[in-house]
Amino acid sequence: MSRKRLNVFIEPRHAKRVTSVASQQGVSKSALVAAALGAYLSPDGSEPREALMLRRLDRLSAGLERLERDQTILIECLALFIRHHLSITTALPEAHQDAARAQGRVRFEQFVEQLARHLQRGGSLVRTVWQEVAPETANMSANVRVEEGGAA
Repeated sequence: MSRKRLNVFIEPRHAKRVTSVASQQGVSKSALVAAALGAYLSPDGSEPREALMLRRLDRLSAGLERLERDQTILIECLALFIRHHLSITTALPEAHQDAARAQGRVRFEQFVEQLARHLQRGGSLVRTVWQEVAPETANMSANVRVEEGGAA
């Protein structure tokens, strides 16, 4: 393979980075720059990478939208439950408060155990509710996950 000498000027910070990366990878600076130029100038090298990056960014965006939707549902559910609970719960007389606290601790422990079982089974109340409320949107989300290569 014939080689041509080419003198170029680069910024000092880029020169330091080339030197650092070349020494870390155990290659010459010329080989590193040649590989970088080859990748940059390759007619098919950058387009597939950009397409892959765009697809990956689209998947990440869709995932973030699902997370935001699920978080909104959870926040609204919690807020509605708290408002309902506070509006129907009457104050307890002083004599019954210790017994109520003890019962509350027992109920909370039962709740945590039930939550742990539900999570171990892989269930999702949010997904179930979303499928009941908007089945066409929930199905579209499932289709997006299947197209991404994962199982819905």
